[in-house]
Amino acid sequence: MTGTSQRKILVVDYDPAWPATFATFQSPISEALRGIALSVEHVGSTSVRGLAAKPIIDIDVIVPSRAKVPVAIEKLASLGYIHLGNLGVEDREAFENPPGMPAHHLYVCVNGAAALLNHLAIRDCLRRDPTAVTRYSQLKKQLAAQFPTDIGSYIEGKTDFLLEILRGAGFCDDELQTIRDVNRKQ
Repeated sequence: MTGTSQRKILVVDYDPAWPATFATFQSPISEALRGIALSVEHVGSTSVRGLAAKPIIDIDVIVPSRAKVPVAIEKLASLGYIHLGNLGVEDREAFENPPGMPAHHLYVCVNGAAALLNHLAIRDCLRRDPTAVTRYSQLKKQLAAQFPTDIGSYIEGKTDFLLEILRGAGFCDDELQTIRDVNRKQ
């Protein structure tokens, strides 16, 4: 399913400042979730050197079990994050940014969750494959030009490329179909 928004989809060349920007978010989140989170990971396109991206940092907080999710939600609320629910993705909770902070996407993910494994596999595969980085950058720029305000079509246009990466990373057909279905709902 595709959807349009009024916001223009902006894909820019890689910015070497993105890792430092992530670090400014990571530090207070890690401190607030000490003893709760296994790690705080920079994921998404801004986490891959050389990859064109929408200039929004994606962050996955990994907790060891579903039992830790409510505690993580409570601790993140103390930093001003507003819990939005799972937005249709199992074992992944989304948050709205605190007022006045630069735009970023924050998720709390249960260790081993499909959404988390998806993020980490794509990040790690792209970090090892400069040819895929070039191909994916070109695809994202082309899709942003083709669908400048249609985020659903932009996401769907990336899906086959991402599924190819995940297939190479060992994801099974059922897992790939689940990811395809989630991307079509966006």
